[in-house]
Amino acid sequence: MSTPSVAPAPGGGVDVSGPAAPPPARRYDVFRRQQARLGWGLSAPALILIAAVTIFPIGYAIAMSVSNVSATGSGFTLSGLTGSNYSIMFHAAQWRYALFFTVFYTVVTVAVEVVIGTLVALVLERLTAGRGWMMALLLIPWSMITVINAELWAYIYNPTYGVIDDIFSRIGLGSPVILGTRVPAIAALMVADIWKTTPFVAIIVLAGLVMIPRDYYEAAEVDGASGWTAFWRITFPLLRPTIALAVLFRVLQAFGLFDLPFVLTSGGPGYSTQPLAILAYNAMFRDLDFGPGAAVATSTALLVVVGCLIFLRVFRAQAGTEV
Repeated sequence: MSTPSVAPAPGGGVDVSGPAAPPPARRYDVFRRQQARLGWGLSAPALILIAAVTIFPIGYAIAMSVSNVSATGSGFTLSGLTGSNYSIMFHAAQWRYALFFTVFYTVVTVAVEVVIGTLVALVLERLTAGRGWMMALLLIPWSMITVINAELWAYIYNPTYGVIDDIFSRIGLGSPVILGTRVPAIAALMVADIWKTTPFVAIIVLAGLVMIPRDYYEAAEVDGASGWTAFWRITFPLLRPTIALAVLFRVLQAFGLFDLPFVLTSGGPGYSTQPLAILAYNAMFRDLDFGPGAAVATSTALLVVVGCLIFLRVFRAQAGTEV
């Protein structure tokens, strides 16, 4: 049994007391550690589930991409390390075209969506009445499931009973086979994607617009600045972080393009609208080339990660210079 400490009191007596209480800073550190342990304990089930359904498949795909994969009737097995899967991928003309198409598709669609979405956001920001209804209508394409969106545009592009076919026939341009020709099929795919995802960009940009203080515009008006000057000197610089966030989200979505071309064009005609995701899917589940298919999927994920890191680094450097 511990005994209380005995120490001389300042006045010459004896001070009998218990152990000294820890300082407030130490008590706060102990409390933070307890809260951190509690947080990890409560998050553990979710983290385990994420590891099971996300991290493990990614790790297994990486292992497949550098292994000899033997497919049998009862499954497939991994044996040894090899770089032949990546060699097959790099020398495949379809992979090179799928990479070019994915990058080209991402650049074009994201650029158009940012421009149109910013213009729509500027119009919505000026509305004094009916903004809520306009935003609700604007979100209809974005809220639509991509498969339904693809089926809708497949009906529009149908060469027999589609809306586009009827319009072209009425103005004397014949009946073009849009989804059966390379360039029109790529353009049709981009139009469908831009129609669906531009509202997403517009809502993000609108959120950034309403956060800009009105004092800046009042000062610019007092100085005699025109609306165009106010946009380039006030609105656009202050919107850069918001636009960068929208671009980052859209690049991630566009580079992983799969469901829209899978339903609308099936990657055709030929493989003219086949992005990297569909190429990996076809290699693994149609041709049963699990090793090269895993190499395509792994390289695609690596490209996305590297691109995001470069984008964030450039954005942080630019934000630092502006500050």
